[in-house]
Amino acid sequence: MPSPSASSSPNIANSTIIAKGWARNSINAVIFRHNSLVTHGRRQYAAFYGRRGRVILAKRKLGSGYWEVAKTPYKGRVRDAHNSISIMVDGNGYLHMAWNQHDSPLNYCRSKAPHSLELGPPTAMTGIKERRVTYPEFHRLPDGDLIFTFRDGSSGKGNLMMNRYDSKAGTWTQLQDDLVDGQRQRSAYHQIAIDRRGVIHLSWVWRETADVATNHDLCYAKSPDGGRTWLRSDGSPYQLPITAASAEYAWRIPPNSSLINQTSMAVDSSGAPCIATYWAPEGSGVPQYFVVFRQGGSWRAHQVSRRTTPFELGGQGTLRIPISRPLILLAEREGRTRVYLVFRDVERGDRVSLAVCEDLHNPGWRCQDLTSEPVGAWEPTFDSELWRQKQVLHLLVQRVGQRSWERLQRLTPQPVSVLQWQPPI
Repeated sequence: MPSPSASSSPNIANSTIIAKGWARNSINAVIFRHNSLVTHGRRQYAAFYGRRGRVILAKRKLGSGYWEVAKTPYKGRVRDAHNSISIMVDGNGYLHMAWNQHDSPLNYCRSKAPHSLELGPPTAMTGIKERRVTYPEFHRLPDGDLIFTFRDGSSGKGNLMMNRYDSKAGTWTQLQDDLVDGQRQRSAYHQIAIDRRGVIHLSWVWRETADVATNHDLCYAKSPDGGRTWLRSDGSPYQLPITAASAEYAWRIPPNSSLINQTSMAVDSSGAPCIATYWAPEGSGVPQYFVVFRQGGSWRAHQVSRRTTPFELGGQGTLRIPISRPLILLAEREGRTRVYLVFRDVERGDRVSLAVCEDLHNPGWRCQDLTSEPVGAWEPTFDSELWRQKQVLHLLVQRVGQRSWERLQRLTPQPVSVLQWQPPI
C-alpha cells in the first residue's frame, strides 16, 4: 500500500506463541473466523487446527505468556480452507464452537462447564436448516446472549440464517429463516458488527454464481431489537426476507470489479457504520482498499490505498490473493473518529500492516508494519470483545500458505501466536 504518507514504523507489536498448527493453507487465518480469539473476564481463548487437522483450544490469563493448550476429540477437513473454526464465550462463561463447515451438516458443541476447555458432544442448535451450513459466525450481545449466523445452501444459491442463544435458559431459537434471500439466483456474503447499544449492523455483497467475479454491490441493514426486526439506514422497515429488489444499496459496484466478499464492519458511538472492503475502480485493473461509511444522512466511499500491483478476482474456491481482506476498527478521541485498517499486502512484503486515519471526516492515511517477517497468505482475525471493552488489539497470527482452488502449499506446521498492539492515546 505505498502512498506519500506510507512509512515503515519501528513500532513492532509484541506477540506470544501458543503452539504450532497446520499451515499448508489459510484455514487458520481466514477473516471470516468469528472468532479465532475471544476474551471473557480475565481469560482469553483461542482455537486453531493442529498439525494433523485436530481442533486445538487454548486459554490464558490476560497479560500472561503462558497458554493452557488442550487437544479436542474433533478434527476438520483442513484441505479446504472454508472449514475454519469459530468460537465465542457467552455471558455465563461457556465456550461455544462451530467447525468444519462447507455446505455440510452443522458441527456445533459447547464446553462442559464455564471457563473449561473440555467440550461436550456435537449437538444441534435448533434442528432447522442445519444440513447445508457454511460460514458459521458467533457474535455476543451486550446481555451475554449470542447471535449465530450461517449460509444455508451453496454459493450463488444460499440464504442467510440467524439463531439466538439465551444464556439464562441455555437454549437456541431460530430468529430468522432466510433473513437475506437470494431467491435461488444469488447469495449474500455478509459481515456483522454490534454497537454498544446492542444494535446489529449487517452488510453484504451479492454473488450471482459460484464465480467470485460475479460479486457486486454493497448492501446494508440493521436491527435495533436483537435481530427480530430490520431497518434501512434511514429507519424505514424492511419486509423480510430482504431480497435484491428490496435491499438498501450503500454503494453500487458492478460485477467483474474484483470486489471481495466477507470483510469487516465497525460502528461509531452514534451508530454510524463503516465497512472496509476492496475492489478495482472503474477503468483500473488494480484493486484498492476502500472504506464505505454513513455520514450526514448519506453513504460515502473513501479510497484508502494507492496500490500499483494489478490482479483480477475470478473462479471458484479459495484463491491465493496478493492482499488480504481488511479488518476495520474505530476509536473515538476528543470528538474525532480514528480509523484503523489491518491488512496484508505483497507490496509491503506480506507483513501484518496497519493503516491509520486520524479523522474520518478529513481522511488521510499513514501506514506502518506490525511485524517484521512475512505471514504468507494470512488474513486478520481479532479478539472483538477485548477491543470492544478496552480498545486493545489482539490478532491471531500465523504464517500460512495458500494455493488457488484449494491446493496445498508445501509448508511445515508454523507457530500460532497472538500479536498484541496498543493504539496510542
